[in-house]
Amino acid sequence: MQSDHLSNSKSPLNPPEGRRRVAVLIPCFNESGRVGVVVQSVRRVMPDAVVVVVNDGSADDTSAEALAAGAIVLNHASNMGYGAALETGYMYAFGNGFDYVLQMDGDGQHIAEELRSLLAPLEEDRSDMVIGSRYGHPGNAFRPAFMRRAGHRLFALLLFAATGRFFRDPTSGFQGLNRRALELLAGGVLPYDYPDSDVLLMALMSGLRVVEIPVRMRPRTGGESMHSGLVEPIYYGLKMSLSMFIVLLNFRLWRKWKAVHGSPATPGKEGMRCTNASS
Repeated sequence: MQSDHLSNSKSPLNPPEGRRRVAVLIPCFNESGRVGVVVQSVRRVMPDAVVVVVNDGSADDTSAEALAAGAIVLNHASNMGYGAALETGYMYAFGNGFDYVLQMDGDGQHIAEELRSLLAPLEEDRSDMVIGSRYGHPGNAFRPAFMRRAGHRLFALLLFAATGRFFRDPTSGFQGLNRRALELLAGGVLPYDYPDSDVLLMALMSGLRVVEIPVRMRPRTGGESMHSGLVEPIYYGLKMSLSMFIVLLNFRLWRKWKAVHGSPATPGKEGMRCTNASS
């Protein structure tokens, strides 16, 4: 994966003594007019965190706007996909020794004040991964469209059937990770297009502690949604269902192999990569 690493000295690479390092990861594609406001809100709420924006080949001023707002910006030379942007950010955070990564979108849907709610279970060592759910918080003023809610319920039921765990919002991109989770996800296992419920399934099957908490969110006000149009939602639903099946099958085959032959503590990273539209 090729990326140009641009840094801004306004971001605090060295937090106050005694505090663990937190990175706020914001993957973006054509979010000019929004990402600067998002970065500023994060820096206001969490002044000791490092804001890392991954610009996934945007054709607008996303990169310059994020940099001017005080973020470290990692630029992809071309649009590689949401999963590729996340992987670039995860690799950067893991390689630079961050203890926690808080992940949010650059379109303004995710509210910076909720980041501390994601961080708390990680700092208290109650979880390796925290999912911020748009359902269940009394302060939420919007409801996703019917088809989106139906998709959430479908993937929630698939996850429950596979793991016995029920998550109300398994496709949420508002997440928190500790280094244990970061090590898994920075290891080349993400699909480059739409990593969602399949990655959550992978985390659960890998033995990570995952909790879901209700958070406030806003409606999307602009930018380019990866689920817009007619074809994309259909492709996403079919691809995600297939990818979850492959993840589950991979782990079950690995467990049978381990029972007979013995094996490392987790499946090989190449075998764990979820399905990719380009593969």
